[in-house]
Amino acid sequence: MLSHSLQYVVFVIAVFALYWAVHRHYWPRMLLLLAASLLVYVSFLGVPLIAFVGGMPPGELVVKLVPLFIFLAGVTVDHLLVKGMGATERPGLRKALVVLSIVSNLGLLAGFKYLELLRRTVSSLLGPWGVEVRPEPFHLLLPVGLSFFVFQAISYTVDVYRGKASSEHSFVEHLLYMLFFPRVLSGPIVRASELMAHFREVPTLSSDDGNKALFRIAVGLVKKLVIADVLGSGIVDPVFGSPHAYSSAECAVAAVAYTLELYYDFSGYSDIAIGVASLFGFKFPENFARPYLAKNLFEFWNRWHMSLSSWLRDYLYIPLGGNRRSKPRVCFNLMMVMVLGGLWHGADWRFAVWGAVHGVALCGVRCWWWFKGKQQEPGPARVAIGMLATFTLVVLTRVVFRAPDMAHAGEFYARMLAGIPGLANVGPLVWSMLAIAVLAHTLPMKLYDTAALVFLKMPAPARAVVLVLLGLGIRQLSTLETRPYVYLQF
Repeated sequence: MLSHSLQYVVFVIAVFALYWAVHRHYWPRMLLLLAASLLVYVSFLGVPLIAFVGGMPPGELVVKLVPLFIFLAGVTVDHLLVKGMGATERPGLRKALVVLSIVSNLGLLAGFKYLELLRRTVSSLLGPWGVEVRPEPFHLLLPVGLSFFVFQAISYTVDVYRGKASSEHSFVEHLLYMLFFPRVLSGPIVRASELMAHFREVPTLSSDDGNKALFRIAVGLVKKLVIADVLGSGIVDPVFGSPHAYSSAECAVAAVAYTLELYYDFSGYSDIAIGVASLFGFKFPENFARPYLAKNLFEFWNRWHMSLSSWLRDYLYIPLGGNRRSKPRVCFNLMMVMVLGGLWHGADWRFAVWGAVHGVALCGVRCWWWFKGKQQEPGPARVAIGMLATFTLVVLTRVVFRAPDMAHAGEFYARMLAGIPGLANVGPLVWSMLAIAVLAHTLPMKLYDTAALVFLKMPAPARAVVLVLLGLGIRQLSTLETRPYVYLQF
């Protein structure tokens, strides 16, 4: 049940009506949200609602629900460990419990997501030496949303250990924190203090907050269905599918288009998640802040997928020593964070290569600052050069994200650098959407705030007309098929 589908819209409306009918009562609203979240999650497992009333053989239903059972087992273990930390003040025991939680969660991630990568790697390294390694794949399933689940699970248990989150939450609250349907699969990664701590508060929703949420959802739908999907189907998919059939200029345009598609796809998802959460009285953290306007790579990572970047900073970079160690150690920490952050996106060494390139670039920026000193207010020329260099690096490394393997990425790079002119395959709609994407990304935020304010001031019938016209326009411009979110593959 993709959040940009009509099915999801109807689902949210139904849950919204029931939720606000019982919102003053703790257990009814909690159980409603938990049931809704479970339904959204199992929909991604290919389990239709009718399956629970006899529409699917029990054996087949159990097999499809295995990822949910794995997830429930992980939450149960974490909940018991959290309760254990809350029941003792012995530092050694608390540390042992939090380490056990981290190891168990990373064990799930390593076992289901990376074991096959390890098998292939060991086989390729030892095979030429005559060492026999299991030739058959493990064929392990990858539970949907496992990467986000693991990161959220670790953030909760570590925050309890650090005293930044309470251990007094019930199992239902813990389960809902992990499964809350607006962001169940792709974030934002929400800390316990940002969501769990508010479960016992009676929610409120003013008319202004509701209208802001609807405006945010509308913006997210436009980003996804109009800009991202048109760029994806119009230039990115065909060129990356057969780069040898296109000119160098068209490959370069496709690389830029994919960079923009990825941003509008994922930020659109985040906008919808933030807006839907607001409709239920919850505030999610922002996930993007116009990252392609960053003046350097550090600023880019402070603006891109901010909930992931802040997680890597707080739970990996700082525990490794952060900026507090020697200069070589700082560079080592940066490399470790970027390589592991790259592998988090997928069980393929090309993601580690992507992370390593970003790590080397970040170390280069850091070394330059150490050598020359970091300018607090660089001039316009330095700002323009910094923005161009940062965006160019991001575009070039995005090719690795989009290509199915390093060989295909190498073919794409070679074609892009071959110097073959021609843009005949870039149509007017793609050019228009590229222009809209760039313009929307560079407009001052005040214009968005003004548009939201105008929407809020409209009479209710006028707002309804605007939303209907927006829906019709999206249907006219977007592709006929529903394209899944790009970031779901990570």
